[in-house]
Amino acid sequence: MGSNQPSNQRGSILLTSNTSWYLLKFRRNTILKLLEKGFHVICLAPKDAYSLELEALGADYIEINLQGSNIGPLQELRSLWAIFYSLKKTKPCFVFNFTIKMNIYFGLCCRLLGIPYCNNISGLGTAFLHKGAVYGLAKKLYRLANDGADRVFFQNEEDKNTFIDQRLVNAAKAKLLPGSGIDCVFYAYTPLPQGQPRVFIMIARLIADKGVREYVAAAAKIKLNYPQSRFILLGPGGVSNRSAIGEAEIVSWQRQAAVEYVGYRDDVISWIRQAHVLVLPSYREGMPRTVLEAASLGRPAIVTDVPGCRQAVEDGKTGWLCEVKSSSDLALVMRRIIEMPDASLDQFSLAARERMESQFSEDIVIQAYIDCLSGISRPLSNNKAG
Repeated sequence: MGSNQPSNQRGSILLTSNTSWYLLKFRRNTILKLLEKGFHVICLAPKDAYSLELEALGADYIEINLQGSNIGPLQELRSLWAIFYSLKKTKPCFVFNFTIKMNIYFGLCCRLLGIPYCNNISGLGTAFLHKGAVYGLAKKLYRLANDGADRVFFQNEEDKNTFIDQRLVNAAKAKLLPGSGIDCVFYAYTPLPQGQPRVFIMIARLIADKGVREYVAAAAKIKLNYPQSRFILLGPGGVSNRSAIGEAEIVSWQRQAAVEYVGYRDDVISWIRQAHVLVLPSYREGMPRTVLEAASLGRPAIVTDVPGCRQAVEDGKTGWLCEVKSSSDLALVMRRIIEMPDASLDQFSLAARERMESQFSEDIVIQAYIDCLSGISRPLSNNKAG
């Protein structure tokens, strides 16, 4: 953390995540609202290219050494000690945890230290999807971490019910939110491209659980009969995840030329605006942010009929459902969209935007976080001491 930390920590609110990128991209307006309300905000996450931008907002930043998929006992103990030490040093009055490891590790440490906190369940994660060796341990740790939380937010009803049914959270503490919310002003509506072949786009980390392979296979099928159609794939490779797709496979996709892989891009909005439809054939989600962003921009989506995804669209009105792990069914839906008149697709575009405005406004989410802080004292000023 920088040298601007004030000595009075009573009004400090800590936000934790496994990347600074996440906090800046998804919680920027939450940070600004907390600062506006007079709280001293501290963001704690591994260092990346976006860490300094958190400080530019007016928050303080603390680096934490944490690996996303590392489950080596020694490394995890070191991470827990670093988290425990950071909480002892900053003495926050409340902690908001985002992403799985932060929910568990910070939740356990906050509970031990008697610091009030809130966990945010944005999805079940790889351990729950594959139910491997760490599945039982993850459940036990999640139960311990959630038991001590003041509140546990979920992004879809099915995840919430799963946690309640498996006694991983007290039903009285569980609350549903519309994902991380959407800033409909920032993600302003843009009409669909007209008079050109259909353009599809998938935006995701290159991991199998996101359905990337199904997207590539479906694109190859469609290209046989509709060679002018475009299939953009945007997202980082080489990620830390047990289902990560290797470099050799990515190179083979580029040689096949069924998809246009453009890697990671900061200017996601401009890429979505080039497309007619977003595609996310994921195996399970909390509430897929890219689908909400695309809808706000006026882009309907094809998603799999699985928890989280099915709640992100209204099938047949703001998007379409397809079978999970089925490139053939995904290709059938794509074919229908390619053959659809422009005027019909425009109706999907308008309906997607209207749904974001009425049901997924970011204001709903931010107010839910502010409500968690009822009765917590604020510093006299949110200006950092010199």
